[in-house]
Amino acid sequence: MIELVLHPRTIEAKDWATIIFVLTFVLIAVTKSAFEARFSDFMKLIVSDKYLKMYRDSSYLWSGFTIILFLAQLISFAFFIQLTLSYFGFGSKTDSIFFIQILTFLMVFVLSKFLIEKIIATSFNIEEFTEQFNLQKVSFRTYIGLLLLPIDIILFYVVDPSKFLIYFFISIVLITNLLTYLVSLKIYQNFLFGKLFYFILYLCALEIAPYYFMYYWFTKS
Repeated sequence: MIELVLHPRTIEAKDWATIIFVLTFVLIAVTKSAFEARFSDFMKLIVSDKYLKMYRDSSYLWSGFTIILFLAQLISFAFFIQLTLSYFGFGSKTDSIFFIQILTFLMVFVLSKFLIEKIIATSFNIEEFTEQFNLQKVSFRTYIGLLLLPIDIILFYVVDPSKFLIYFFISIVLITNLLTYLVSLKIYQNFLFGKLFYFILYLCALEIAPYYFMYYWFTKS
C-alpha cells in the first residue's frame, strides 16, 4: 500500500502586481492615444531636445499628460524600490502592503517637497525658474520611470537578480538623475548667474538635504 504524504506549498500571491502593471500600461496607452503628438516627442527625449523646447511653459506641469505619466512614474519607481529592498532583506517583493507603503511614502515625499519648493521659490522670487526646472525634472524622471517599468516586470517575475545587476540598475538611475540636473543647469545658466546665491540655497535646502535625511533615517533605522 502506497502512503501519500501531502506537503503544503506556499505560493506567493502576485495577482495584485499583475493588475497594477496592466493598469499602468493602460494609463500609458490612454496617454499616448489622447496626446499622440506630444507623446511621440516625449519618447524622443533621450535623443532630441524638441520636447523640452516645445513644452517648456510652466502651465504644462499641470496638464493631464504630465499628471497621468507622473502616476505611472511613481508606480514604476515604487516597484523598483521594493525589488531593491527585498533583495537586501527589507521585506518581500510580493508583499502588496509593503508596495502601498512605499508608493504612499513616495507620493507624500514628492508632493511635500514640491509645495515647500513653491513657498521658497516665491520667497526668493525665482518662481518662474523653479516651475520650469520642475517641469524638466518631471519630464526626465517620468522618462526614466517608463524605461524602468519593463525592468521591474523582468525582475519581479523572471530574474533572481545578482548583486551586480541590482547595483548596476541603481547606478544607472542615480547617474541619469544627476545628468538631468546638469542638463537643466546648462539650459538655465544665464538666469542662474543673476541669482546664484538664491539658487545655491534652493539646491542645498530642497535638492540635497531631503535625500540626505532620507538616507540617514533609513540607515539608522
